Amino acid sequence: MNRRDLRLLPVIGAVWALALLCVFVPSSAPWAIVACAVGCGAALVVRRPGSGLVIVASSACAAVAVSVLLASAGREAAADWDGRIVEAHGEITSSASVGTDGRLWFGVQLTGVGPPGSVAALSAPARVGVDPGDGFDMGASITVTGQAGVTDPGERSAIVVFASLAEIERPASGVFALAADVKRDFVARSTRLPEPGGGLLPGLAVGDTRVVPAQLDDDMRASGLSHLTAVSGANCAIVVGAVFWLTALCGGGRRMRVLAALTALAAFVVLVTPEPSVIRAAVMAAVAMLSVLLGRPSAGAGMLGLCATGILIVDPWLAATPGFALSVVASGALILLAPPLARGMRRWMPQGVALAIAVPLAAQLACGPIIALFAEQQSLIGVAANLVAGPAAPIATVIGLLACLAAPVPVLADLLTASAWLPAAWIATTAAVSAQLPLAQLPLMPGVGSALLVAVVSAAVAVVLIGARGSPADKRMLRWVRSASGAIVVVVFAAGAGQLLLAGPLATATSPDGWAIAACDVGQGDAIVVRSGEEVALIDTGPEPEPLAACLRGLGVERIDLLVLTHFDLDHVGGAAAVEGRVGQVLHGPTATIQDERMLARLAAAGARPVAASAGLAGVLGGASWQVLWPLRGSAAFPSGNDASVVTVFEGGGVPRSIFLGDLGAESQRMLQRTARLDGGFAVVKVAHHGSADQDPGLYEALRPTVALITVGEDNDYGHPRDEIIAVLDAVGAHVFRTDMQGRVLLAIREGELVVWTDDG
Repeated sequence: MNRRDLRLLPVIGAVWALALLCVFVPSSAPWAIVACAVGCGAALVVRRPGSGLVIVASSACAAVAVSVLLASAGREAAADWDGRIVEAHGEITSSASVGTDGRLWFGVQLTGVGPPGSVAALSAPARVGVDPGDGFDMGASITVTGQAGVTDPGERSAIVVFASLAEIERPASGVFALAADVKRDFVARSTRLPEPGGGLLPGLAVGDTRVVPAQLDDDMRASGLSHLTAVSGANCAIVVGAVFWLTALCGGGRRMRVLAALTALAAFVVLVTPEPSVIRAAVMAAVAMLSVLLGRPSAGAGMLGLCATGILIVDPWLAATPGFALSVVASGALILLAPPLARGMRRWMPQGVALAIAVPLAAQLACGPIIALFAEQQSLIGVAANLVAGPAAPIATVIGLLACLAAPVPVLADLLTASAWLPAAWIATTAAVSAQLPLAQLPLMPGVGSALLVAVVSAAVAVVLIGARGSPADKRMLRWVRSASGAIVVVVFAAGAGQLLLAGPLATATSPDGWAIAACDVGQGDAIVVRSGEEVALIDTGPEPEPLAACLRGLGVERIDLLVLTHFDLDHVGGAAAVEGRVGQVLHGPTATIQDERMLARLAAAGARPVAASAGLAGVLGGASWQVLWPLRGSAAFPSGNDASVVTVFEGGGVPRSIFLGDLGAESQRMLQRTARLDGGFAVVKVAHHGSADQDPGLYEALRPTVALITVGEDNDYGHPRDEIIAVLDAVGAHVFRTDMQGRVLLAIREGELVVWTDDG
């Protein structure tokens, strides 16, 4: 490939690097402008080969720094409201999506912020969460009241507002209102269709993921198909490709095909909401697809660099978002890597099949290192799942869009929506089946090290598949490189297969027989499993579903007979999705918000039976008995939260006498001692609140535990467990086991003795 075809790639690299510096350290923007001016002036004076490229790069970098500088004042003023109750006015700038907390979240360009009733003008981007409702469409003017929180450096939103009150001051109008009405109508038609497929169809066609079932969303991620459930480059590429092909079929020339494709893409962007992420995906996809369809991938690389540079100048904060990086890299892979991969694979398969495999494979190989920076798994089934589901995606998208256009004719719209349901159901079924395969995902610790490992493996796979081309000497060298790459691939995949087998089909082989209590290592959160005979109880679910699911697989647990949700903080209930549909009874603490009620409703809808816990409630688990000691029925002292955590005691049936304290603080611990019979002799205590300093030493002196379990995340920001509680536990003679140091902890009774196993041996 001609070097001149890639001359803009160093420009995007420099612009991207400077954008990252400026958004994470805004004070560097003025200095960056000065440095760019000096570099541009030096290039004009020297006038050597490459000076033009330096001038272009310096000018683009200066433009990025100016954008950051112009936005900094408003962002800093907004950040001053951190932790305060504010009234905020603004215009909605994105589509809404349901967060894990049950709120409806969307972007807002603020026009004013201040104390309730006294708003001052201010311009800054914000992220707002409200209780679900209608009318929160892009283009609508909104007033919200709630608590503001500053975001981390590099985030596009300057603040987050957790709204307690929200009011639409002016509904969306014009094309935004029309697009919102069309989307609502299509979502209503789709959700009347059965699952799987009904909830997925709006995501495939118009990027509305609010009705995608939680389990299906997890399956789509695990199978590498999540790019189909929201507006991504894949959706935009489908629109461009379909209109390009249809125009060619009708006899349109090259110019007409390009014009029609771009017009259709613009209309699609308006329909699905022209927010920054959608515009970014549309630009990347348009450049990549048109360069391939027009047979000019080398020109596409330069256009990709130019478009990415322009996007960063307009919105430098996109440089820090994984979505932007994935869009650019996936589009670049489609332009530069897919064609040689297809040529290499033509040695073993027909040309059409080779191209069909090369497109998703190129994207996965290129995006893998970026995904490894922040994701805990790498999908190994993604290419195969995309090959199976991929042909159905364009059909569902195109027919779904036609159904949107046919909204004025209800009968036709219903017919088209029902027709689009079949390919959507095919995709949903593919995701569900592939996600359950034993080797679907490879667990990997996120970070730079994992990214480098994935990059080496991806490069090795690409070298093996592309093959040797060039002069005889070059071919000899490339054959040696291919042999080395093949060895890397074999070794890494063998090691990965071994890890997957231990984490999947052979997971239970890593757990000793006869365990009765297991403290799962789920990070900064609680997830304790109690087993007696054939029945299992789970006390809290940790902060996320994936670590809990992995722990339960390793323990061979399929069914949860009793789920105890001590209270509704995220680090205790965030992983509940991992057990939905597998729970018998739910014993829960007091609810405080509508989100708490929704969580219980989801569990109930999946077959569970919720029961509000209070002192005196008791039951059996296999051969063991359990009893609730806290909270007191009808107590107003601690209505909800940490101090109203459900405290349970389990004993008998092979379970050592154990007490699980949730997140009780010192005051509630003292009340527990006054109201409950704690006569000592406990074999196991789950230390309250991850070992925080808010503890009453008298409680642990009364319990006199043999083993103290502390469920805590490694290098957490809270300093848990605190030295004070460790000293208390040492003083009462307890053996302390911590999940941050020893990983998963298992306990059992053998011949009357308490036995403990840990991951660290």
